Amino acid sequence: MASVRLVNLTKRFPGVVAVNNVNLEIRDKEFMVLVGPSGCGKTTCLRMIAGLEEASQGEIWIGDRLVNDVSPKDRDIAMVFQNYALYPHMSVYENMAFGLKLRKVPREEIARRVAEAADMLGIDQLLKRRPKELSGGQRQRVAVGRAIVREPAVFLMDEPLSNLDAKLRIQTRAELIKLHRRLGITTVYVTHDQVEAMTMGDRIVVMKDGVVQQCDAPLQIFRYPANKFVAGFIGSPPMNFIDSTVESDNGSIFIRSAGFRVQMEPDRAEKLRDYIGKEVTFGIRPTDIFDKNLSAVVEPTPGNTVTVEVEVIEPMGAESVLYVRCGDQDIVASLDSATGAREREPLEVVFDMSKCHVFDKDTEVTIV
Repeated sequence: MASVRLVNLTKRFPGVVAVNNVNLEIRDKEFMVLVGPSGCGKTTCLRMIAGLEEASQGEIWIGDRLVNDVSPKDRDIAMVFQNYALYPHMSVYENMAFGLKLRKVPREEIARRVAEAADMLGIDQLLKRRPKELSGGQRQRVAVGRAIVREPAVFLMDEPLSNLDAKLRIQTRAELIKLHRRLGITTVYVTHDQVEAMTMGDRIVVMKDGVVQQCDAPLQIFRYPANKFVAGFIGSPPMNFIDSTVESDNGSIFIRSAGFRVQMEPDRAEKLRDYIGKEVTFGIRPTDIFDKNLSAVVEPTPGNTVTVEVEVIEPMGAESVLYVRCGDQDIVASLDSATGAREREPLEVVFDMSKCHVFDKDTEVTIV
């Protein structure tokens, strides 16, 4: 096994900087997820680690070896692609064994490794089939199996679940997590799906425009986003952002928008004193908004209760997602399905002010 270290890594294409001065250390046996919107540079990072793209600047270390000038086949990595990349004329066994044959691994060793990987992935009954005879999920397992038999120092996975349907994606996601825990191989996983990132990664790297916005454990990023972009990208439904102003009244700090005025808790208010009278962006997650009549988590007070107009209700089973109007702002709230909310009627909701966020209007950096 090995760690992966990126030092000042940059990749320039004509007219664009795809990856800009990235510094990361992926620990030995860690499952690291690179996440962000399309075009943010995450796949380019992965391809540079693999050796499929040459870095314009910076260093790539795998273990204690600088690999910038090392060919892909000699980097001791195995890559799982989005499109599976299986040879259609070969059987499952032959696809999994192909890389080992190129490396002149003895036939008995190849048979052992393929049998172990196939048993681990539950595809031991499929070894004689060809890719066209397999489902999408089975093809993905073969692609993973082909990587496993290599016994590499590092796995690189480029959106391996994006071609699967929703149910199969959830199932395969769990299988990959269990597989990583069993094998303990350092893994770098690329996805645009923040749910995948939250559920799979030991740590998450959130990227935008080729720049790392934040790197931390999933819940740390969810609870303490570094800026407005991270706050809006991580979490489902996304965080509500409301144009607001910071006010002071009798020593207390309030957030005022066109539709409400809420009070900041004393321990968090101190960070906002330099912003009194200034415009900010107030952020509240849909899951931190409660029906006043059902609020067992947060005690309703005049400083956290807001009246909204319900526009649309989406029943989701245990919860209902409400699209509401507050002044000139559209807000999404995820409430207990027992809510008495009715469309086109007012509703009193409670904000959990201990979990709200406030962002600088200009820099979008988190203030509190």
